[in-house]
Amino acid sequence: MNLIVLAASGRTGLTLARLALERGHTVTAIARDLRKISLDHPNLRKVAGDVSDPASIAAAVDTDSVVLSGLGTDVAGVLFDGAKAVIAAEPKRIIWLGAYGTGASAEAAGEGAAVLWKLMGDRIPDKIAADNAVLAAGGTVFHAGVLSDGPESPGRRTVGLDAAPPFDLGAAVSRETVAAAMLDEAENPRFPGVIALPLAPR
Repeated sequence: MNLIVLAASGRTGLTLARLALERGHTVTAIARDLRKISLDHPNLRKVAGDVSDPASIAAAVDTDSVVLSGLGTDVAGVLFDGAKAVIAAEPKRIIWLGAYGTGASAEAAGEGAAVLWKLMGDRIPDKIAADNAVLAAGGTVFHAGVLSDGPESPGRRTVGLDAAPPFDLGAAVSRETVAAAMLDEAENPRFPGVIALPLAPR
């Protein structure tokens, strides 16, 4: 597949790009600073792009591609800008990374959602706006809990909101697990237009 990884210089984006290459896909890695994409592979193309410049995103995306986003930020507004830029580029599919306990998953998350509001403040509305835009465009939004840098969970699974557990702030899901779940969705769509949760057994 032709996969495009947005924010490929971040920890989650790098994991997405690396696992996609290991699965035999062709990857276009988009980042503001290409020097931070610490991968080299014959099937990897590095492209400079910034979500504040939609034309730079459109130049890297075509209608046959699947975009996977590892975009994250401490600045409110960036996520929604990213979602709008990707949607405007009209890829075949979008697989977006969000946060469990925000927006549509807040009720399922329970008390953990309130803690997120305290931690993330004005970034939450930005996340919700980005998620809603991607969902309205038919994309899949993965709501992950606290992320860790551990290995992929051998017992991992992906569920919809109807099977979502309460948000346990003491538990973590590895970026490897989340990236693998997002790539599974790229290869075999199960959750188009809805929220999915990557889970690791405790």
